[in-house]
Amino acid sequence: MSLARGEIYLVSPPPGKDPKRARALVVVSRQTLCDSKADKVICAPINTEADGRSTEVAVGVEDGLKHESVINCDQLVLVEKSRLSNYIGSLSSKKLATLRDALRIALDAE
Repeated sequence: MSLARGEIYLVSPPPGKDPKRARALVVVSRQTLCDSKADKVICAPINTEADGRSTEVAVGVEDGLKHESVINCDQLVLVEKSRLSNYIGSLSSKKLATLRDALRIALDAE
């Protein structure tokens, strides 16, 4: 299975104790992990409501989603690669740069 950082997938049921039946997630792991034999990658959930935090990245129809949403970099989850099979879309290089900045803020990694 080939995955890339910035790809968006619909996962059903979502990982953890997420109350939704399905959740859109974006792969945020570094590409070397995506390409490795590791069976899990780090993903960030996509929410329909924004809180206005610097750890959110706006996404929408241009990214393959049905409506305007935000990537929430404060609630990263570990997901088995095999669960990432329902591809929705992919982030542009500009949005990937914004995602990197939001992850740095969320992880306090400067």
